[in-house]
Amino acid sequence: MDMTNPNDLPPCPEPVEGAPVEGSTEVQSPFCGDLRSKKFFMLDVLPTEEDQFLDSTNHCWCYQTQQVVGPDGLPVHPSGCNPTRACYVNSLNDVA
Repeated sequence: MDMTNPNDLPPCPEPVEGAPVEGSTEVQSPFCGDLRSKKFFMLDVLPTEEDQFLDSTNHCWCYQTQQVVGPDGLPVHPSGCNPTRACYVNSLNDVA
């Protein structure tokens, strides 16, 4: 799957509060806006690939919890911090 095109993202398996309704034209980012890593702070664009987050340590954390687990109690990782999570925050919400 090409994660550079937000329209190629799979739909959420079940409705998530705050998620767009089916048929909505809202564009979602492939990764949660609260996903952080050291490498994230070196970017000057929104990440579109996992390797833009992960360095050799594979360490990342949640901005909300400041921990390696998200507010939903699940591990933080680019492969899992996506629109299917209940705590997902669209990083494109503040982009004009």
